[in-house]
Amino acid sequence: MKGLNLALGAAGLAAFLALGEAVPRFGLVKEAYFPPTSRIAGAFADELAEGAFWTALGDTLTGWALGLALAVGAGIVVGVVVSVVPHLRQATASTIEFLRPIPSIALIPLAVLLYGTELRSVLLLVVYASFWQILIQVLYGVQDVDPVAEETARSYGLGTWARVRHVLWPTALPYVMTGVRLAAAVALILAITAELVIGAPGLGARIAVAQTSQAVPEMYALIVVTGLLGLLINVGARTVERRALAWHQSVRGEVAV
Repeated sequence: MKGLNLALGAAGLAAFLALGEAVPRFGLVKEAYFPPTSRIAGAFADELAEGAFWTALGDTLTGWALGLALAVGAGIVVGVVVSVVPHLRQATASTIEFLRPIPSIALIPLAVLLYGTELRSVLLLVVYASFWQILIQVLYGVQDVDPVAEETARSYGLGTWARVRHVLWPTALPYVMTGVRLAAAVALILAITAELVIGAPGLGARIAVAQTSQAVPEMYALIVVTGLLGLLINVGARTVERRALAWHQSVRGEVAV
C-alpha cells in the first residue's frame, strides 16, 4: 500500500510538471508571466549554485526556528499557568478571544516602526501568529483531562506541579504536538511574508527582488524553494509528533493500519 501511494504521488507530480511545461509552450499563457517547467528548473539550479541563496535560506530558517521556539515555549507556559491557577482562565478568556483573531499581517507597521528590517521584526510577526496555535491547543488539552484521574491525584496528595507532570501533561501532549505542527507551518508563512513585505533578509526578500527586476524564472524557482521548505517542515513535524506520541493510542493505531 505504501509503495502504491508513493507511485501515485510521483505520477501526480510528473503530470503537474508536464502540465506546467505544456501550458506556456502551447501559448495558453504568456511565457513572460509563467515560464515552462524546464526554465524554472534551470533557474532553480542556478539559485542552488549561488552563495547568496544559501545565505537567504539561512536567514529564513533562523527567523522561523527562533520564532517557533519562542512561541512554543511561551504558549506552553502561559497555557499551563492559565489552566492551573484558579479563575485565571475565566479572567483571561475575553482578552484571548480579542487578541487571537488579530491578523499578524496587521502588525507589520508596528514591527517596522519598532525594529525596521531587522530579524526582530520577523520574530515579532512569527511569534505572535504561532503563539496562539500553541496556547489554544494547550487550553483544549487541559480541558480534556479526566476528572477522575485529577481527583485521584489529589487524593494521593500530589501537589500542583506533580499533577501537571503526571496527569495534565500526558493528556495535553497530543494537543500540544498538533499545535506545534500547525505553528511550524504558520511560522514559515509569516517569516516569508515578513521578508517579502518588510524587506528583512531571507527568501521572501529575494523573491521580491526577483519580481521587481523581472527575473520571472528565478522568482518561480524561489517560490518552489519555499514550497519544498514547507513540505520538509511538515514531514519533520509529523515525524517528531509520531515519535513523541509513540505511546498514544492514535499513533499506535496509525502504525497498525
